[in-house]
Amino acid sequence: MPRTEIDLDVPDLSGRRAVVTGASDGVGIGIATRLAAAGAHVVLPVRNRQKGEAAISKIRSTSPSASLEMQSMDLASLDSVAAFGVPMNEDGSPIHILVNNAGVMTPPDRQETVDGFELQFGTNHLGHVALVGHLLPLLKAGKARVTSQVSIDANEGSINWQDLNWERSYRGQRAYSQSKIALGLFGLEMDRQSKTHGWGISSNLSHPGVAPTNLLAARPEIG
Repeated sequence: MPRTEIDLDVPDLSGRRAVVTGASDGVGIGIATRLAAAGAHVVLPVRNRQKGEAAISKIRSTSPSASLEMQSMDLASLDSVAAFGVPMNEDGSPIHILVNNAGVMTPPDRQETVDGFELQFGTNHLGHVALVGHLLPLLKAGKARVTSQVSIDANEGSINWQDLNWERSYRGQRAYSQSKIALGLFGLEMDRQSKTHGWGISSNLSHPGVAPTNLLAARPEIG
């Protein structure tokens, strides 16, 4: 059966600022492209600046007038996340949309972030928690909509409370599931805190099902 192309009806976002993590590839570049086409000023925080520049060229190939900004940030480094937050807050422009999309999926061997956390938990969850913390004043100012990208794998597995950092019992798929469950719990709690304290932020969760991105291409065992 031929695949049906879907184009979401996105309202005019002129004058709005959006931050999309993982926007240099996969689902992230699709989100950034659509937001830019709707008129948003899109900030791409990237770990690999060469990929970021390629992504900007690709977005501008379909939206020549796109308003785009690339900044350096590595979610696997809390210092890097903090460094990204400094100029954003100095600029002071409100953030209206934040998409916590970037992620690492199922490395076969346990790896760590520079801060000593299991790579998936540290990147997918803790890096985004830190990002929200550093950007919170700007998110409040923009009454932002924050979307955290979880995964269909969050329907399975659990939080491994006995070995949260997977130092004794590493299994890539379970650690990935945990990272996405944790991010989902954070997103739900952020929405509750916003309503309780009147932040004006709406926090919601999303997952793309199974998408043929480089996360899958890096896993030859699933064909």
